[in-house]
Amino acid sequence: MKLNNKRTFLVGLAFLSICAFWQMYDNIVPLILTNTFHMNETISGVIMAADNILALFLLPFFGGLSDKTNTKIGKRMPYILFGTGCAIILLNLLPILDNSYAASASPFKMISFVVVLGLLLIAMGTYRSPAVALMPDVTPKPLRSKANAIINLMGAVGGIIYLGIAAVMYPNSKTAGLDHVNYQPLFIAVASLMFVAVGVLFLTIKEPKLVEETRALEAEHPEWDLAKDDGSGNEVLPPEVKRSLGFILASIVLWFIGYNAVSTWFTTYVSVVMGQGLGGASTCLLVGTAGAIVSYIPVGIVASKVGRKKTIMFGIILLASCFIAGFILTSIFTSINLIMYVLFALVGIAWASINVNSLPMVVEMCKGSDIGKFTGYYYTASMAAQVVTPIVAGTLMRAISYKVLFPYAALFVALSFVTMLFVRHGDAKVESKRGLEAYENMDD
Repeated sequence: MKLNNKRTFLVGLAFLSICAFWQMYDNIVPLILTNTFHMNETISGVIMAADNILALFLLPFFGGLSDKTNTKIGKRMPYILFGTGCAIILLNLLPILDNSYAASASPFKMISFVVVLGLLLIAMGTYRSPAVALMPDVTPKPLRSKANAIINLMGAVGGIIYLGIAAVMYPNSKTAGLDHVNYQPLFIAVASLMFVAVGVLFLTIKEPKLVEETRALEAEHPEWDLAKDDGSGNEVLPPEVKRSLGFILASIVLWFIGYNAVSTWFTTYVSVVMGQGLGGASTCLLVGTAGAIVSYIPVGIVASKVGRKKTIMFGIILLASCFIAGFILTSIFTSINLIMYVLFALVGIAWASINVNSLPMVVEMCKGSDIGKFTGYYYTASMAAQVVTPIVAGTLMRAISYKVLFPYAALFVALSFVTMLFVRHGDAKVESKRGLEAYENMDD
């Protein structure tokens, strides 16, 4: 059995467009809120947190709703097209309102900007789960770790494309000393990227046909399906599978609590504890991202050979160890050095080992008609952690010491190792040992 790499890259175009959008959103919207509308950090922080809060409700809802949708173009494609279309329109309204307010400030323009921003977040929330669910829809269960590695890589490419566009269009030489920066060309460029990416996806991926092929293949291998007939003709998850699902969702919450605390607060931590500026901290985070990017596909291949759970457990041990080492190194050294760059490269490898395999393990436990709903469960767990941990970690750092950051992160990542011990299902390698010997060597 071989993964269709070309098709998976094309499916990943939806995630590429999503990640390009969020990279721009996280970089530019805070600047607009503080520089144009002169909102304080608390108000702008609340607005910036709204996407994670909305995601807690929107992602599982639209993921489950797409499971029940049936159109000529598929279950997921209507949401991808509608959400992207609305997002492109709303996205281009933001710089118009920003420029208008800068020229002539008024409360109406500020309120209009916030309303449009809220509608934009809702539009993005309508199709993230369906877009991600499209991959397992068209990929046989044993190959989903490899496929998810490609999807993650496509997301990283989306972020890199945005960063490249922004660097070319807005170098310091063009923005230094300006009272107001016109971001409309950048918004148009990102909207165009989203339009092209999703357009190519729609033209090349015939969802109903590919889903039918995948379902036919899975029907030939009933041992892949963990859901069982409850005697009334309905498929339900056995109690032991539900327990595994609960434990892996708990694991997702725990490792996101640890990882997101560091990714959120590291720049501030370095400034306070080591007296270092933004550049060194940003380079560490960039090295970590690079480490993850180069690891995505190798990690997917390794997981197909040794198992998803073992690969995740390796990632957890490595990540917790890196955070402990981070505490030691930032306590010993007064400046960022090569050792810390190596450490963050290992953080990236660890995070890739976890991230590439966790979503496939979750959707492995559901029947084919519930992929969108289970994708929503995954995002609810991860988003809940990302809503809570910046607040909790920040409070502890302020109340105790900034040096609590790395021990806090290491503790929660280590706890995820404990919960993962109780996950007994969702591992393609485990399933292969139960009767899929023909797929023991799933090489490309």
